[in-house]
Amino acid sequence: MAKFAQLLASAAALAVGASATGSETVLISEVGRLNNQSLLWGPYKPNLYFGVRPRLPQGLWTGLMWGRAEQYMDIQSLFRYTCEQGQDIHGYGWDEYDARTGGVQTIHDEGNGIDITTSFIKVPGGNHGGSWAARIKGTVRDDAPADTKFLVHYYIAQEGLGDLEVEGADEDNGLGFEGDVRLKGSSNSLGDYSIVVTKGSGNHPTSDHEISASRRGDTTVVRSLGLPEEHLWQAKPATFRELQESIQEIQQSYTDETLPPPWQMFRLTSKPGGGNAHVIQKTFEGSFEFDVIFSSASAGRELTSHDVTREIKETSEAFGERFSSVFDLKAPYTDDKYRKFGESMFSNLIGGIGYFHGHQLIDRSYADEYEEENEGFWEDTAAARARHAEQLEGPYELFTSVPSRPFFPRGFFWDEGFHLIPIADWDIDLTLEVVKSWYNTMDSDGWIPREQILGPEARSKVPKEFQVQYPHYANPPTLFLIIEGFMERLRSANVSAPAGKETLLQGQDLYSAHLDNLELGSDFLRKIYPLLRRQYDWFRKTQKGNIKAYDREAFSSKEAYRWRGRTETHCLTSGLDDYPRPQPPHPGELHVDLMSWVGFMTKSLINIADALNLADEISELKKNLFAIERNLDDLHWSEKEGCYCDATIDEYEEHALVCHKGYISLFPFLVGLMQPDDAKLGKILDLVGDESHLFSPHGLRSLSKQDPLYGTEENYWRSPVWMPINYMALTQLHRIATQEGPFQSKARGLYNKLRTNLVDTVFKSWEETGFAWEQYNPETGAGQRTQHFTGWTSLVVKIMAMAPLDETVPVRDEL
Repeated sequence: MAKFAQLLASAAALAVGASATGSETVLISEVGRLNNQSLLWGPYKPNLYFGVRPRLPQGLWTGLMWGRAEQYMDIQSLFRYTCEQGQDIHGYGWDEYDARTGGVQTIHDEGNGIDITTSFIKVPGGNHGGSWAARIKGTVRDDAPADTKFLVHYYIAQEGLGDLEVEGADEDNGLGFEGDVRLKGSSNSLGDYSIVVTKGSGNHPTSDHEISASRRGDTTVVRSLGLPEEHLWQAKPATFRELQESIQEIQQSYTDETLPPPWQMFRLTSKPGGGNAHVIQKTFEGSFEFDVIFSSASAGRELTSHDVTREIKETSEAFGERFSSVFDLKAPYTDDKYRKFGESMFSNLIGGIGYFHGHQLIDRSYADEYEEENEGFWEDTAAARARHAEQLEGPYELFTSVPSRPFFPRGFFWDEGFHLIPIADWDIDLTLEVVKSWYNTMDSDGWIPREQILGPEARSKVPKEFQVQYPHYANPPTLFLIIEGFMERLRSANVSAPAGKETLLQGQDLYSAHLDNLELGSDFLRKIYPLLRRQYDWFRKTQKGNIKAYDREAFSSKEAYRWRGRTETHCLTSGLDDYPRPQPPHPGELHVDLMSWVGFMTKSLINIADALNLADEISELKKNLFAIERNLDDLHWSEKEGCYCDATIDEYEEHALVCHKGYISLFPFLVGLMQPDDAKLGKILDLVGDESHLFSPHGLRSLSKQDPLYGTEENYWRSPVWMPINYMALTQLHRIATQEGPFQSKARGLYNKLRTNLVDTVFKSWEETGFAWEQYNPETGAGQRTQHFTGWTSLVVKIMAMAPLDETVPVRDEL
């Protein structure tokens, strides 16, 4: 480690020298520019089935809408735009996706009788993020009539200052365009650009109704609109308003008996021109295909459909090769069916990355009340919330994965650390962009909102009671997992490499530029460390527990922690919402999972500070970690129960443990604070492997089967199997299994069984339903709660790539 610290110091000196001359080094500047260009465009509106936008506060964005037009009520019940649960869709999402090149998404729309394929590609070039294209393909399903009628709408909006208008608008005559539709636009951030919506291929419906001359099915209609900026995101209501106008024209002239067919009823009158929003409507009978092509003028040439065909093929081939290289699936998961499953899970994870911008609701009115020291504090909290003192703050911007496109299409702090574990293997530079984006939302105290609900579009998907964020509420700091992991990979990659390597990079090198170039990695660590330390200090200040007031016996009088924001039934800030906690809530209670997270942060900071050669920091942090480890045993270990427990103050005003065996009981083990030779580890492994408590054929239960509260009330974290905690357990089992110690053999056996149970459960449910799920039933393995939960459930890809361990041969490999 000392040699690595010297290398980092040398790289840091090079960067500091450049700063002294008033500029970054060529390498840092060039890689930053290339990353911004490569990642500018994407399907960064994950709340939509398909929505493209740039990583810019105000830019051009587009969205796809479609629906069957066989019955007059189809437009209400079968119109697709935002991802929704409960729609009769048997799976949807990215089959292949790479954030730098694009991919292919399939939507199995049983209700409309069609499968929609959206292929998205990016072509670099110029100074404005290059060009991109989408190929929209609809294939009538085998169980639907081949001549089913469909209305397809493509919505294009230009936010902020800029121009966007349809070319050849005066040639339209209200009947639509017989060929391609072409738009020209310009903005400060994107420069000049063009958009072409091709005529495409497919049959169009006809009818003998008398309005057929003015409402033809074989032309492309464009409705250009000028919408207030604050309404621009409401594409579906805007489209419906235009459709309603079209319907009213018909209803005024015809009776129910003389109405035209539904596809003609809902046919827009073409009104192309200038505007900040454009609704493009196509009508098809049966299967169809067309392209949407965005060409940046600075790229030098416009893309064509021929280019799109070539790029789709090359992008798909490159993805397959890269997936096999990055995620080398291990037995027994080497068959093609598991590869397809793995590609889908990972692609939906990385394809669920979104860009969000806007204000969010924050209530700082009782920031000084975070102590929550009075008995009945949760009632005071409820009263404070009732004051409705929240205010909009911002604007903020966030580049992040999302847990679930239909139900949680926004950033969640503790989810994101788990999301980035597989993504970091695929593209570490993309990962660091996401990490930096999160830390850019941190306030001056060190607080990061645990749920980022930026702008009215994001708030439209969140119940009012969950919209407001409070600056004394914490959330598990899982991004430390990613940053420490990056530091370890950087050390491994560069321990024998010369510092200051400067090479201008091609696009393919951007996946690992910060690992391949010590100067880049050093620059990131130096800049992120003060933010990590600020966040760490915020945790220790705002979430501290009380030892002295209750005369508790512990090695340290400082190291104890309590989640703020508790109610009688929930501790949402812990991430384990309804997991049983001491009752009633008490200002003297202590939470073992929070103490473990602070210990994990401390350990991570020690490793990063060591790499950066920050001697004073290391000395202080090591003292903190020693005190935390001692206090975990003094305040939370129950020898009688053989596990760690939360603590509270009993009716005699004395320290008392409250033991609900489950995920909470394992936390010092889960975050790596237990040593392989710790006698307590044997009892923890006994609990992990006990089928009457936690172990099930489908993964570790969140709560012991013998607990009186098992499966009760909301039953969110009171029995189901959750992937993130199981992944943490699996990685720690692997660590113990590959190090000498008395529990090596036991850990090895548990690791192998748990790995198989988890993969088989998620795969079987995916095959049956077409979806990944938020959690899994411990008795049946069925996926449940939120569907299309391709956030942390996608950790299954990492698990398939972890090797099974030979239970008879000693091993020394690392995870």
